[in-house]
Amino acid sequence: MNVRSLQGTAGWRDYYELTKPRVVLLIVFTAIVGMFLSVPGWPGAAALLYGTLGIGLAASSAAAINHLLDARIDIQMSRTRRRPLPQGRMSEAHAVGFAAILCALAMLILWFLVNPLTAVLTFASLIGYAVVYTVWLKRATPQNIVIGGAAGAAPPVLGWAAVTGEVHANALLLFLIIFVWTPPHFWALAIARKADYEKVGIPMLPVTHGDKFTRQFILLYTILLVLVTILPYLSGMSGLIYLAAALSLGGIFLYYAIRMRLDESPRLPMRVFKYSINYLMLLFAALLLDHYFKVTFGL
Repeated sequence: MNVRSLQGTAGWRDYYELTKPRVVLLIVFTAIVGMFLSVPGWPGAAALLYGTLGIGLAASSAAAINHLLDARIDIQMSRTRRRPLPQGRMSEAHAVGFAAILCALAMLILWFLVNPLTAVLTFASLIGYAVVYTVWLKRATPQNIVIGGAAGAAPPVLGWAAVTGEVHANALLLFLIIFVWTPPHFWALAIARKADYEKVGIPMLPVTHGDKFTRQFILLYTILLVLVTILPYLSGMSGLIYLAAALSLGGIFLYYAIRMRLDESPRLPMRVFKYSINYLMLLFAALLLDHYFKVTFGL
């Protein structure tokens, strides 16, 4: 199907799919954790409500732009060919308009109801993912996800800034965790979908350097990730509850990474990819639990 000859008969489910809701949920969750960690107690209803809404709308806009820019390769990939644009259920004009409305709403909410710093940082993240990564990095280098991961690691910083109006060192620790988590997370998927990326000429690491090399890098990055996740405890940001969770979750991730290095089972990379998502959500939940345990009991 030619993605230019679209019918534009999209329903609400197609617009919903255009926002990549699962990805946005993870983004919003890590942003909310950043909000709560930024202050000892309650971050404030206004900052929490409008910050979450603005960041969520911006992430949805970036996802829609990504769908639009990747429509011509999505139709050739088994994982993405059923998306609204490749299937002809939505026109490019509708996707552009939808993304523009979401972006405009996000920026208005963040600028006027949160603070300008959060609006600027959020817009920079949107451009970083939707344009710099999708248009250039994704097609330019096998290190695309490493460099482009900075945009995806921004949500905790955005959440922190939404409440405090500043970028704190502890927020940058949260950024660093997601930044280091992104390569092993995405490279596992890239191995599982290597044939798709080869077909469309996207230079993902398994395509350019092979599975064995990529599995080695997944292991190295996972080791680095486990070390980085200890930093919130060493800096005094978090306590023993978080440390126990970080070491336990990291140990499982490391086990999977070692297995991937030794076992070339075709099903294992997707299992690692799915675990990595649960890993990040549980890790940030542990940060939140530890934070309020310390606040409540003074430990």
